[in-house]
Amino acid sequence: MDLHHTDDQPPESEKKAIDVVLAPPNSGWDGSTRDVDLDRHVAARVFPRRDLLLPVLHSIQSRIGWISPGAINYIAVRMNLPPAEIYGVASFYSMFSLLPRPLVVAHVCDDIACLTHGAAQLCSTLENTLGKAGSASADGKMTWVRSPCLGLCERAPAALVSAAGEAPKERVLAPALADSVLEIMKDLSQGKRSAEPDTASEKPEIPQAGSLTLRLLQRVGQIDPTSFEEYRGAGGYTALTRAIAMGPEAVVREVIESRLLGRGGAAFPAGKKWEAVRRQCDRRPHYVVCNADESEPGTFKDRILMEGDPFAVLEGMTIAAFGACAEKGYIYIRGEYPIAAERLSHAIESVRNHGMLGKNILGSEFCFDVELRRGAGAYICGEETALFNSIEGYRGEPRNKPPFPTEAGLFRKPTVVNNVETLVNILEIMLKGGAAYAKIGTANSCGHRLFCVSGHAVHPGVYEFPFGVSLRYAIEAAGGVGGTGKLQAVLLGGAAGSFLSPNELDTPLTFEDTRAIGATLGSGVIMLFDDSVDLRQILLRIAEFFREETCGQCVPCRVGVTRQKETLERMIEGKPSGRGGQEIRLLQEMAQAMRDASICGLGQTASSAILSAVERWSFF
Repeated sequence: MDLHHTDDQPPESEKKAIDVVLAPPNSGWDGSTRDVDLDRHVAARVFPRRDLLLPVLHSIQSRIGWISPGAINYIAVRMNLPPAEIYGVASFYSMFSLLPRPLVVAHVCDDIACLTHGAAQLCSTLENTLGKAGSASADGKMTWVRSPCLGLCERAPAALVSAAGEAPKERVLAPALADSVLEIMKDLSQGKRSAEPDTASEKPEIPQAGSLTLRLLQRVGQIDPTSFEEYRGAGGYTALTRAIAMGPEAVVREVIESRLLGRGGAAFPAGKKWEAVRRQCDRRPHYVVCNADESEPGTFKDRILMEGDPFAVLEGMTIAAFGACAEKGYIYIRGEYPIAAERLSHAIESVRNHGMLGKNILGSEFCFDVELRRGAGAYICGEETALFNSIEGYRGEPRNKPPFPTEAGLFRKPTVVNNVETLVNILEIMLKGGAAYAKIGTANSCGHRLFCVSGHAVHPGVYEFPFGVSLRYAIEAAGGVGGTGKLQAVLLGGAAGSFLSPNELDTPLTFEDTRAIGATLGSGVIMLFDDSVDLRQILLRIAEFFREETCGQCVPCRVGVTRQKETLERMIEGKPSGRGGQEIRLLQEMAQAMRDASICGLGQTASSAILSAVERWSFF
């Protein structure tokens, strides 16, 4: 590919796909309001706003199915960027293709949850029908690729079918049957509207639906997630009204008093973040970022909230902005969540039309607006500083810390970053008060928590419990162990979490109790494996996941995750490079090196689940 400016220009249709993002006055690809300075840039042919690079790449990918050299050259001229930099960004994300491919692509999940529910057979059928993964079908109109977790674990196996064109389409299938996937691909390749059902019309898996004990999930499945009026009728925006009446200082005090810890995995006190940003009122602008890049294998709770209660996400985010004195917010959502992205985009527009976003919200002097940014397949962008780089139009590589986001976050300005579940918790704090919220759960783990129960559970889905219930209680609430009925292991916290044995089921689900046994709650994953599963293959798939998802920026992680996978392969094949426990010691030494020297949490936790299993079971 030519990475210099040339005369190679794309067809007019491709130029239009790029111009629609860069040129329209006052609105963007996701319906969000642009900055007032935008019109001045639109008047010029050169458009210097780099943070629109990711939406531009999405636009061209959805139009022609890949990102052509001509498109890169045209983007380079329009955005005044070197083509090599555009290529570097596009090549970073797995959902973008820099080589021609058919317009219809099926992304088939073969990650750990789907592996336990027939993903291998699904992939085998597609390979026998369409050819090897990544190759075009006989008619040249379709292809399929293997995908890491699509966040549909409660309905495994899962597939996402996308069709590029003037009217691009995305279809979500879970559970995905081979005949249904092939039928939808065929219909889309012929420009037909498929009669096959789509999970977008199905209610989310909320086994506790209707329970009066629910707080975070109380509206999911009970109201129309596209109706602002129904959300208001169910008590929506009461929390924001109360927050504005209290004032920003009081809002921050309530969140601190609630002792709310972030639900994204790091468990940092949310109120302390807000307070740190608020203190810097002289350094404007301030930003609030909703981290909706939920890519941890086995995790789907944030998707359920975004699809089933998108207005609550926006209300919590607006309260965070009010407390932190932020004027602008971004929701960064993973690219594999088309339904959630559509619901949030619609909610943003509805809320803005009702005066809850924009200028003088609820008649106050508070002004705040939100833009939606869709990722493109990079687990590392769940790390907050990598997420900032992605929004800004760079490769999603983590930054060194310090400085921390509260000092130099998005666009190097003070930034509050919270994930979806954390922000929805804010509503309860505003309505009940921080002190009352702090009384729920335990002394060091306060409030309610969402858990993603999947694998061999009788009733998989998202469950809500106050902190402190046992792992056994959570499993029994999900109907117990399915499959063969005999539990072999539980993966707690996701691929970066830990494996627990059946004799550890009485562990309370709190930050402190899981830490005491060398585990972590992580992203709230509870994945069950019956005794029919070869856990060695699950460990190998986790190792493959981290090898594929490392950004490669730092040597300890880039080399460590590769050697980790190679070592596991040798151990599984029975071909150790040394005697006795030498391979296990090698795994432990590599894990220590990655923990000590990796830039971000990906490398630091890439061995956690693998070592926890090796230490609990004698696999090798």
